[in-house]
Amino acid sequence: MADILHRVGIKDSNPRAVYDALTTVDGLAAWWTRETTGSGETGRMLQFRFPPVGGFDMEVLRTLPGEQVTWKVVDGPDEWIGTTIDWKLRQDGDYTIVLFEHQGWKEPVEFMNHCSTKWAAYLLSLKSLVETGKGAPAPDDVQISDWH
Repeated sequence: MADILHRVGIKDSNPRAVYDALTTVDGLAAWWTRETTGSGETGRMLQFRFPPVGGFDMEVLRTLPGEQVTWKVVDGPDEWIGTTIDWKLRQDGDYTIVLFEHQGWKEPVEFMNHCSTKWAAYLLSLKSLVETGKGAPAPDDVQISDWH
């Protein structure tokens, strides 16, 4: 198994502000993809679409306000199905530290490298949203290439 790991510090924020951006449809649509539907509550489903290439359906496994959000991928590219996406949040001085993990890839295929780069770009979009009020969600995200 292989994992994608990132760490981001978000200045002048608190973990609850970041948590809200990870658990509300409006928050998620403001930094990841505008085409976000569903519910960020534990046990519910979130759907993310990235036209024209597709998207992902996530089961919300865990939400601890201001501390952690965990999803399981139930639909999307084959490499993603069954993986988990986890954010751990903590306060460190003037920063909220986001420890991000996309866990459980069966093997480190080239698509995983692409996804790691895209996750980094979207985590910086999350940082921008919380710090400035403006993220860069799809379709306004940094374009690096087609998925495959």
